[in-house]
Formats: sequence, structure tokens, C-alpha cells
Amino acid sequence: MQSVIQFPDLSPEIFTIALFGFEFSLRWYALAYIAGILLGWRLVVRLMKTDRLWPAERAPMTPEQVEELLTWVILGVILGGRLGFVLFYKPGYYLQNPVEIPMIWQGGMAFHGGLLGVMTALILFCRKHGIALMSAADALALATPAGLLFGRIANFINAELWGRPSDVPWAVVFPGQLATQCPPDWVGPCARHPSQLYEAGLEGLLLGLVLLYLVYRRGWLKTPGLIAGVFFMGYGLARFVVEYFRQADPQFITPDNPIGFVLHWHSAGVTMGQLLSLPMVALGVGLILWARRRA
Repeated sequence: MQSVIQFPDLSPEIFTIALFGFEFSLRWYALAYIAGILLGWRLVVRLMKTDRLWPAERAPMTPEQVEELLTWVILGVILGGRLGFVLFYKPGYYLQNPVEIPMIWQGGMAFHGGLLGVMTALILFCRKHGIALMSAADALALATPAGLLFGRIANFINAELWGRPSDVPWAVVFPGQLATQCPPDWVGPCARHPSQLYEAGLEGLLLGLVLLYLVYRRGWLKTPGLIAGVFFMGYGLARFVVEYFRQADPQFITPDNPIGFVLHWHSAGVTMGQLLSLPMVALGVGLILWARRRA
């Protein structure tokens, strides 16, 4: 039997209190959203107070405008993330149960949908206030990896979105697995890649450090669109790679397609996460080339 790591005794809830006959819980996932948004907000405010980083040494927004933008971003994350999950991953189910679409407390948020929601909110906000769109996008791109880092760690604590079965020494036996989700010839506990931590390290920590270096050491904010391009390309590549280790969503898994490919040929294919990441890579490369040529 291979050596495995048992999932630690972690609860998705930090604490629960009862008031007037109702129970209120603070969950790690909610705390991750809050921490990511607050840290990103403070980082963008600091950027707007450092004129030397921007074109013509003038920040595109005031700190007060950043606070207003925060409200727009929160709405974009929640609405876009939920609608993205509904449309990309379970359209058939929610078509039959539309009343459950607003029930975000039951889980179900898609990063790609949340990103589209934030992009829409940013475009509308910049048009309303006459703000340079690409510079504002660069600022939000720099702020996003912190939220991704916290969010993926919360996914691990929640024991959700785990990876494919593996016998690597750091493989984890997650709770709540069904016997049918393990290979029929698997011997012993069905240990899996902790793919949530892979994503936290690549999409959050590594990508965030790269962007910080390019902003503060290389001055890339002076060329609008470059940082946003690196973020899109970096996230898309990181997500595409991690999908090789991540368990696909159950609605894509069948006896004939145990990996959960949405497009496949013989033993190879691409998952939904990879399919949604390819346009991000293309967008990132396009933004970098456009920004360089414009400069």
C-alpha cells in the first residue's frame, strides 16, 4: 500500500453563533473572499498614491474612486462568478431548477465567470468616470492574485475541487469521496493530488510575485496593458497546467470518459477548465503585443 496523507481535521466553518433562533456561520471561503478583496483594495489604493509608477507620472484614479470601484468589482465577482458556474458547468440542472440560481450559499462559483463580471464592471466604471481603461485593468490585475491565493487555500480547507488519484508522496486522502470516483483497480485509500494548493502556488503566489516584480522593478505600469496581459497569460497557463492534476467536475465524467474531457480523442483531450483558459492565454498574448506596439 502506498504512503498517503490523511486530510487534516479542518472544518469549513470558523465559528457559528446562534441569534434569535437562527444560526450564523463564518466560513473560510467567505473569509478568503473578504481578505482577498480588502488586500487587493489596499494594494490598488497604494498604487494610486505612487504617481512615479504610471505614464506621465500621474495615477489614473484617485483613492476615492478606487473605493467606489470596489463596490462595482464585488458585484461583478458575485454575479459573474455565479452566472458563469450556471452557464459553463451546470446549465441543464439550473434550467430545470432556476429558483436555485441565486442560492450562492450552496456553493458554485466559476472564476472565468467572475473575471468576465469584473471586466464588464470595470469597462462600465471607466466609461462613467473617463478613466483610462488599460491602466485601471493593470491595477486590478496586480490585485487579483492575492484573492486567488486565499480562495484556493479555502478550497483545500473545504476539501473541494481536489485532484486526480495519485500515488505521489504528498497525495492526500480527502473526505467525502465516493468509491465510484476512484479507479476500479486502485489498491488502498484513494489519495489525490492537492490540486487546490498547486493552484494557490501558481495562480496566486508565483503570478503575484512576478507581477509585483514587473511593476516595482521593471516599471511596466508605464506601458498600459502590459501587466493585464501578463496576468491573463499567466493565469491561463497556470490553470491549463493544473487541470492535468485536477479532478473534473462530476457532470463531465462518464464510464467512457473517466478524466472528464469535454473534447477528447483516444486517450487525450481538454477539460472545461482548459477550454476556458485558452482564450485567456490568447487575450494575454494579444494585450502584450498590442501594448508593446502602441508604446
